[in-house]
Amino acid sequence: MRGWSSASRVSRLVGLVAGLAMLVLGCTMVGPDYVRPPAQVEQTWMDTGDHRVQTASADYKDWWQAFKDPALNQFIDTAYRENLTLRIAGVRVLAARAQLGVAIGGIYPQTQQGAGSFTRTRLSESSPDAATSSQFTFNQAQLGLNASWELDFWGKFRRGIQAADASLQATIADYDNVLVSLTADVANSYIAIRTLEKRLAIARENVRIQTESLQIAEARFLGGATSERDVQQAKTILANTQATIPTLESQVRQVKNALCVLLGLPPTNLADRLKGKSEIPAPPPQVAVGIPADLLRRRPDIRSAELRAVAQCSRIGVAKADLYPAFSLTGTVGFQASDVANFYMGDLFQWQSRAAGFGPSFQWNLFNYGRLTNQVRVQDARFQEALIAYQNSVLKAQQEVEDNLVAFLKAQERARFLSDSTTAAMRSLELAVLQYREGITDFTTVLTAQQALLSEQDNLATTLGDISRNLVGIYRALGGGWEIREGQDFVPESIKETMARRTNWGRLLAPAAVAPAPEGQRRLIRAPDW
Repeated sequence: MRGWSSASRVSRLVGLVAGLAMLVLGCTMVGPDYVRPPAQVEQTWMDTGDHRVQTASADYKDWWQAFKDPALNQFIDTAYRENLTLRIAGVRVLAARAQLGVAIGGIYPQTQQGAGSFTRTRLSESSPDAATSSQFTFNQAQLGLNASWELDFWGKFRRGIQAADASLQATIADYDNVLVSLTADVANSYIAIRTLEKRLAIARENVRIQTESLQIAEARFLGGATSERDVQQAKTILANTQATIPTLESQVRQVKNALCVLLGLPPTNLADRLKGKSEIPAPPPQVAVGIPADLLRRRPDIRSAELRAVAQCSRIGVAKADLYPAFSLTGTVGFQASDVANFYMGDLFQWQSRAAGFGPSFQWNLFNYGRLTNQVRVQDARFQEALIAYQNSVLKAQQEVEDNLVAFLKAQERARFLSDSTTAAMRSLELAVLQYREGITDFTTVLTAQQALLSEQDNLATTLGDISRNLVGIYRALGGGWEIREGQDFVPESIKETMARRTNWGRLLAPAAVAPAPEGQRRLIRAPDW
């Protein structure tokens, strides 16, 4: 009956502890609650009056589809699946999720230990105790459970959960930002390859044209109609044009190598993937940029900056809680036995060998205020730094959109002028060659016309590539592309399997364990991640 009575008392004690814990969890949390700081955001973009710019919001999930280039679509799809930098960002998300589990565990009893010991003692026969002892050698053993629970009276652990949760969301935003950069980098690399291929084709075509001019000059020289100088001038410009080809070929190879790395491949030949028309991807006639305020919700780097400010705000509360007394519940239960006098070691597991202790305690760092108060100040200064970083990220985001937008529009204007000048240069060369053939003008006119044609054609090709790259820059600045990961794992299944074989990850590798809860449904008190 005594055992049942003791068990009943233990049950009541556990219920009392649980009730006390719920009471404490309802207590205040010291430290500030996060409030979004004001950010300077313009109402519209400066070029919204241009007919090529639409202020309506658009779906930027797969913005590269606007180029209507199957090869580009394939490259971006491959990069999303295979890029190693993106995988690193995904693994960081898993680490942040595990760190949240550490913070969640802090709200529960911090010490829960099984403990045991065995001690064999030999007393000195010359000690004062020897006079009253008839046994100089004896054994002692104990086995039990120890527990200690620092109650979250001031919200220290709940603030820690807030900080870890915000850090997790910031890490996810960092992943999204890597994805935004990845899609833009792949598109820029592809556009650079197509632009260089176009410039190579122009250089080779000009080599053909200049070779024909050299043949005309040689024929006229052999016929006595002109001097050798014309021949040498023709050879000079031809050799100069030929010299540009190896440089362009080297640049093509280097950009292809960079693209291979983005695709998660060693440098390799991409000829099969680049087959088809070697044209610079053409941008759509109009681009939808929405309004500046859209950046606050769409750009991952802005979200990350704000979430890191949220996490830092919570760390102020963690530091501030150390200024107040810490209340704890400690307890131990187990068995003790010895073979002193009439006792036996075999009684260790007998009910009468039970031992228990339980009680509250508190600790208060009364004379450490210099250290603790300054720690709060450190966290507060870091929070202010994070707020300013957030505000700065909003400004820089608007600058990036404006820079790329004006570059996109002005590059189109430049292309129109270069198109006209290229047409004129081609006609000028035709006339110069015709007049030189008939002896109306000297070869210097042909030489000047050839140089002008090559320059204008090369500038036009470069500018067409700039137009497409500037459009990519607009989409990058608008934060487009990260949405393709929605509903997908942050790391491939093969990596998760490898990690699961190496370490017990419990349920944390499941997509649902990492997916953020809807705003307003994030609970501070959660089940532990066993």
